[in-house]
Amino acid sequence: MEAVAFVHAQLTANKEFPKFKAGDNVTVNYKIIEGNKERIQSFKGDVLKRQGTAHTQTFTVRKMSDGVGVERCFPLYSPNIESIVLNKSGRVRRAKLFYLRERQGKSARIKEKKQIHATAKK
Repeated sequence: MEAVAFVHAQLTANKEFPKFKAGDNVTVNYKIIEGNKERIQSFKGDVLKRQGTAHTQTFTVRKMSDGVGVERCFPLYSPNIESIVLNKSGRVRRAKLFYLRERQGKSARIKEKKQIHATAKK
């Protein structure tokens, strides 16, 4: 039985993703399959929401493309997600940021969370 569990663990690689939440700016590198070709496409934008639990967890990313808002929903544990890169950590006060859909320009910006770095005193 342990051999079966070992082989299963080897075949289903657990990918490590950074901790991110709504308001963070992320780049999702997604595997696109067109016919017999395979390429990686990046989608950079703000996370609007995270929902679900365990392996049914999804997150929605919104970006502006030529003045048009584009949203895409990704399953977190999809085998097609190559990597997720956390660009900026946003300072927001709610879990779902649907109000950003009606906003444009400066009012659609999300403030960046300040990181406090502890330094050792001598």
